[in-house]
Amino acid sequence: MPVSVELELAAPAGCRLTWHPQEPLVPSMPTAGLDLKRDLLQGHFLFREFTPAELDELLAYARIERFRAHATVLLKGSPGTGMMAVIKGQIRISGPGADGREVIFSTLGPGDIFGEVALLDGGERSADATAVTDSEVLVIERRNFLPFLERHPPVATKLLIALCAKLRRTTEQVEDLALLDLPARLAKRLVGLARSHGRQTKQGLLIETKLSQGELAKSLATSRESVNKQLARWQRDGILRVADGSITLIDREALREVLEQD
Repeated sequence: MPVSVELELAAPAGCRLTWHPQEPLVPSMPTAGLDLKRDLLQGHFLFREFTPAELDELLAYARIERFRAHATVLLKGSPGTGMMAVIKGQIRISGPGADGREVIFSTLGPGDIFGEVALLDGGERSADATAVTDSEVLVIERRNFLPFLERHPPVATKLLIALCAKLRRTTEQVEDLALLDLPARLAKRLVGLARSHGRQTKQGLLIETKLSQGELAKSLATSRESVNKQLARWQRDGILRVADGSITLIDREALREVLEQD
């Protein structure tokens, strides 16, 4: 029978992170496929200063899970047993809005990490995660990661920084919903997508990530019809072009002016 162990980790005064293993730590990933996973984690700021040996120590307890497009990865309210890193594909993080409609908080790609909150507190998942495309994720269980944190305290500090960054993004989303009208929110979203997924073409800056108008609406907490009308208006004004499910920004300055006017 496993012995219950309690580990006390670095945390703010009055708080304590505990780990109660339910089963022995047993490596689940063969050494022969570690190179790709090591490269993936070394690209993330939490782990980029780690040596290959230190990453191998962590990855020895990780596993790969594969999901078909539109499959559920996590459900809000389900037990939080570990952290995940996207290896391939895209994962949508979302939750229900006040009116019951889905609100998209973010769309993650290779190298992005999610599930950090449940990793630390062991609580329920705070949002849904769904595979947008066929995807692969690296799963690191909480029972394995917390002892690893105890042996590598700098990772705990970086994890807190990552959580603070996520909190800032969430705060910004709430402020945008409260303070910006739809044209400004949509303009800000398109400029951000162009910055992270844009490719310059003869017609303009093509946003290469596939995002339907319905998904775009969910990320802005509005209706598809409202997004469609605004995009059509900007297309008539020569600000952008919508074709074959993709958006090309022709006049980014015009979109920035929409933000400044709000």
